[in-house]
Amino acid sequence: MHTNCLACERIKMIKQGSNPYFVMELDSGYVVLGDHQLFKGYSLLLLKNHTEELHMLTDADRKIFLEDMSLLGKALYEIYSPRKMNYELLGNSVNHLHWHIFPRHHDDPRPQGAVWAIDKSIRYADKYIPSPAELDEMKKSLKTKLAQLILENS
Repeated sequence: MHTNCLACERIKMIKQGSNPYFVMELDSGYVVLGDHQLFKGYSLLLLKNHTEELHMLTDADRKIFLEDMSLLGKALYEIYSPRKMNYELLGNSVNHLHWHIFPRHHDDPRPQGAVWAIDKSIRYADKYIPSPAELDEMKKSLKTKLAQLILENS
């Protein structure tokens, strides 16, 4: 764990059982739902160990991380039937490897543009914070789908 790393802080919360957005642990990392759901199903895959660049992973660890990202994308696609999936690995603000996975829908505020080009006041509006019941349902649905896909792939 690194100090001043939001991803490490979120992982610490997962390990303490206090991260309400935690869905499940995969081989390479932790699946969490995004705090705001402007893009229904928006999820992240947080690498278990603090690493700052993809090329810094061993070949084996990188392969597992990419496979887990693909598995999460497939699960979200099957649940939400989006028109497009966006996968982003940036690290400019949080320098800890983590995937942002966005199901993109026709009614997006900017269906042809980048997620990050949408004003923060829209992306982080309180109305996009799921209620506890919505969050619980989303987590159950995603966990069930991921478990099903893992079983099918084994």
